[in-house]
Amino acid sequence: MSATIAAARTDADRAASWPVAFTLLFVRWMRGSVRESWGFFIGLLQPVVWIVLFGQVFESIGAIPGFGDENYITFLVPGILMMTVLFSGAWAGTGYIEDIDSGVMNQVLTAPVRRSALLAGQLAQLLVVGLAQSLIVLVIGWLTGARYPGGIEGIVLALVAATLLAAIFCSCSNAVALTARSQVALIGISQMIVLPATFLSTAMMNPDLMPGWAQAVSRYNPVSWAVDIGRAGLAGTHDWTEIAWRMGLLTVLAALAFGWAISAFRSYQRTQ
Repeated sequence: MSATIAAARTDADRAASWPVAFTLLFVRWMRGSVRESWGFFIGLLQPVVWIVLFGQVFESIGAIPGFGDENYITFLVPGILMMTVLFSGAWAGTGYIEDIDSGVMNQVLTAPVRRSALLAGQLAQLLVVGLAQSLIVLVIGWLTGARYPGGIEGIVLALVAATLLAAIFCSCSNAVALTARSQVALIGISQMIVLPATFLSTAMMNPDLMPGWAQAVSRYNPVSWAVDIGRAGLAGTHDWTEIAWRMGLLTVLAALAFGWAISAFRSYQRTQ
């Protein structure tokens, strides 16, 4: 009986340690973001340039027959929104590489907590920062001429899609960082994935005007799924069946990516 009670207490302690570890890691990474707040604003420079530069230079694209939206900035903003979280997510693993190089990671691994809590704490911080950046991108888009007939509901849909996309690429970046353990490798791999994923999506161009092979790729590109959700939501033309289907696919990918990150974390631990 005493052994059973002791086992039950141990399980309860472990269960309680998950939210504690999650909270501590979230606070730790959030404090780092606050101390280096310049990184938050630097992350917004690129979307500002894209919206202002591309929105103005390629404004006449909206008048092309078959494009489907005369206001190119309104068309562009959902794509820039997803590009912002995509690029930020691709760099998420740099935090773990810095921890590895400084020896902090080995100290973290001695903590008697589940690895999923350690990863979830950092991921939650990244998603909160990404959400704040996404809101600012939408405000900048509105100031430059974009309009959102979908109202609050459409904005929420766009933000949810952006958060799911960020979760996918943040988790993948963490997995790559824990596997490669090299800043150079992470940068190279990120560039090889992020740029094609961006330009072979519906972020900047109506798929009907793309070459056939590019249309095929964009159809199965998760960036396109997120962009299409955001664009339809902000325009107020969303079909809930399509939204649910794409949201479901993004959620599954986010769960798989997080599972990959946990696996990479455990593999790293076994080699220490």
